[in-house]
Amino acid sequence: MALVKYNNNSISSITATAGMPAGAMTLIKTVTASSSANISFVNGTSSVVLDSTYPIYLLEYINCHPGHSGRVDFQFNLSADTGSNYNVTKTTSVFHAYIGEGDPSAVFTYYAGQDLAQGTGYQVLGEVVGNGADEGITGYMYIFNPSSTTYVKHFMCHNQYIALDGGGNAYNKSDYIAGYGNTTSAVDGINFQFASGDIDAGTFKLYGIKDS
Repeated sequence: MALVKYNNNSISSITATAGMPAGAMTLIKTVTASSSANISFVNGTSSVVLDSTYPIYLLEYINCHPGHSGRVDFQFNLSADTGSNYNVTKTTSVFHAYIGEGDPSAVFTYYAGQDLAQGTGYQVLGEVVGNGADEGITGYMYIFNPSSTTYVKHFMCHNQYIALDGGGNAYNKSDYIAGYGNTTSAVDGINFQFASGDIDAGTFKLYGIKDS
């Protein structure tokens, strides 16, 4: 097979890219929070696709700041009835790493206090998040085959944020959350919120990822 060599001239002469493969990830919707009680992505609502169109969905939450003046948890839940209720039964595991701004001691540990064991409540993504300009939370979540009516719904999350302890000391934290929604009904809604107060600001993005 002959080796094709490209140079600057050959690349600059390209006028169309129809023959090049399209990206596997498609941006479905972007939502900007502004003093919002919560942010939801519900299939069939406001141009949201969350069904069998894609086997994998990626959600990003970027620079999310709580309106609450103190420390507050950022969390999510799933719906199996197009957003009427967010109460899908979940089992999760949580690991986190952190280091204090004024303390060189770093910690990496399994965190049972944030696990759910067949619980229907909201899963904490980031605890005691501060609302300063240098605080807030950023992260992403993958959910797999949410429209399946045969299997449970696995998900994985990773977050980066600044947390405040009871004395107001700041900690740089990185949390890893994984688990499954224990339902064989299609999951067609995902809701994000702070446990108290509004989402003062933040950008939320939903992507669909095609089969390879």
